[in-house]
Amino acid sequence: MAGGSTATDQPVRPRRRLMQRFARWHIWLGWIAALPVLLWLISGLFMAARPIDAVRGEALRRPVAAIAAAGLVTPQVAGAVSRLALAEQLGQPVWLVTGADKVQARFNARTGLRLGPVTASEAGQLARATFAGTSALSSVRHFAAEAAPLDLRRPRPSWQANFADGTHLYIDADTGEVLALRTRFWRAYDFMWGLHIMDPRTREDTSNVLLWLFGGIALASGVLGSVLLFRRRKARR
Repeated sequence: MAGGSTATDQPVRPRRRLMQRFARWHIWLGWIAALPVLLWLISGLFMAARPIDAVRGEALRRPVAAIAAAGLVTPQVAGAVSRLALAEQLGQPVWLVTGADKVQARFNARTGLRLGPVTASEAGQLARATFAGTSALSSVRHFAAEAAPLDLRRPRPSWQANFADGTHLYIDADTGEVLALRTRFWRAYDFMWGLHIMDPRTREDTSNVLLWLFGGIALASGVLGSVLLFRRRKARR
């Protein structure tokens, strides 16, 4: 009888020890994963708080004016062109040209002649003409391409027009093109996005080591918890 009892107990003990080990791993992995999971939840809820159009500040942009096609002249460009766009700037049609060498410039669409770089005064006028909000323009600041602000996200020389409500409107210093419009909420959203993807520095890398590491830890903790839950329900039965 005693020998039979021992034989039936032998398979149970290793399983029990394995479940105890799983429980310890589940607890420790859960503690490690708690912070990133909390950040994912908080940042995800924050980003879902407003529609994406409101985040982008679409209502703060004036509609693009239609341009009469009559009388337009081909821009006098030397060399091949990779991009040609027509825009209206301060009441006159302008060609926005990108050459095969990636150099960008603007040309008067009535004469075909090349226009000079955008001045600070002109950048302020372009910003006011684009901005549909009621806040006043506070300042205009120039940024080189290699020192572009984080919220611009483009390595282009630019003028940053700052409005009193915290909106930043970026004007390309070479072409006068509106590069981006960033509200205060957009910058907060962008910070939360950086936390969500575990890349608070560049906020661009959605496949970084930290994200994979903490995602793997959270997944392992969840799998172990599911195994433990299944075994406990089976034991109760």
